[in-house]
Amino acid sequence: MRILIVEDDLDVARFIGKALSEAGHVVDHAADGEVAADMASEPYDVLIIDRMLPKLDGLSLVEQLRGSGSKTPVLFLSALGKVDDKVAGLRAGGDDYLVKPYALAELIARVEV
Repeated sequence: MRILIVEDDLDVARFIGKALSEAGHVVDHAADGEVAADMASEPYDVLIIDRMLPKLDGLSLVEQLRGSGSKTPVLFLSALGKVDDKVAGLRAGGDDYLVKPYALAELIARVEV
């Protein structure tokens, strides 16, 4: 699978990227929402998007992608874990929502389904 990680914390992005690469996936990274919006025009199998991003937040990014017709599955990965936060992510067009901290095995399983 080809995966785009949209995460402004480089350590977190590297950690997730390494784990997904070791699981056999091809991983790209964007550190802000504007770069991710440009990169997402390429074909990806899944997007892993943080909610709190510089330049263009995760919710706005997904709303923009869905508005342009993108059907690429989106997994929100966020420290914002209240029910209202999760609902907002799903209503913006997210397909799944995982709260930090998370188990790496769960993240990989959710990506692979």
